[in-house]
Amino acid sequence: MKLKPIEEALKSRILILDGAMGTMIQQYKLEEADYRGTRFADWHMDIKGNNDLLVLTQPDMIGEIHEKYLAAGADILETNTFNATSIAMADYDMQSLVYEINLQATRLAKQACEKYSTPERPRYVAGVLGPTNRTASISPDVNDPGKRNVTFDELVEAYEEATQALMEGGADIILIETIFDTLNAKAAAFAVENVFEKRGQSLPVMISGTITDASGRTLSGQTTEAFYYSLRHIKPLSFGLNCALGPDLLRQYVQELSDVCECAVSAHPNAGLPNEFGEYDMDGEEMAVHIREWADAGLLNIVGGCCGTTPEHIRILADAVAGKAPRVPPRLPVKLRLSGLEPFVQ
Repeated sequence: MKLKPIEEALKSRILILDGAMGTMIQQYKLEEADYRGTRFADWHMDIKGNNDLLVLTQPDMIGEIHEKYLAAGADILETNTFNATSIAMADYDMQSLVYEINLQATRLAKQACEKYSTPERPRYVAGVLGPTNRTASISPDVNDPGKRNVTFDELVEAYEEATQALMEGGADIILIETIFDTLNAKAAAFAVENVFEKRGQSLPVMISGTITDASGRTLSGQTTEAFYYSLRHIKPLSFGLNCALGPDLLRQYVQELSDVCECAVSAHPNAGLPNEFGEYDMDGEEMAVHIREWADAGLLNIVGGCCGTTPEHIRILADAVAGKAPRVPPRLPVKLRLSGLEPFVQ
């Protein structure tokens, strides 16, 4: 089925992104042998926790999770590729599997979307590029401020490999998400545009950053507005915030983004803050109270869930924004808009 452009859908309603893949995987209570399957039974190190690998060893389970989110009302399905870069996969010595994992993950999501898509309501696959487990802006050694554990070029190379596979697998969107370091995000955006040029094909790009605490800044120190100005040049389909905070604490930053963002605004917050056991206690109804108000205030174009959210959360959020008008981007005066840690508008 040929999909209608997602830009058309964004003009007519608030679109629903899926919820947390990791939260759902935890419910299956997998052990080391489940992660290994038969193919990796003799792998030379522990691989429990490598959730991205499950697209190869437990594809039916990943497909089932995707379908649960689609049945709950998701319009956009994220691939299970959050850590599927050569940089992150080095933790398991599985760099050689990166292309295959991204390719298979996209195909699984595509199969699920094709099963649920209709001409009136197409479903879209967002190929996920996660932040990696390295930061290009911050030293890992407090005694050596100039030290870095990854370079910009290394990030670009890793992201290009993943993007190629996501596109080959049939992704409809590229989602650069959970950004804590703007320089990592710039490397991802640069890599994506390089792949678009090489393939002679481009896709819509979603960008979503993370406000790490009550300071209202990313880990690399930028405010929400400055973060947006740092990446607006790639003309993304949407710009948003996810993870770290629940909807109660994230609202002011979504408002800040909505006021200046010339494209669609997305948000997929956590189900509150983790408790002392690392679990998330905010249920869908409580999240919906906040999300409904965001929609009424005209802040949203795309909404979903991050850590702690399940298909039930997504079903309730979808109901909460059903029939509500999507946000209309502001028409801003032409000005010089620059960014350091703070925005500079002249």
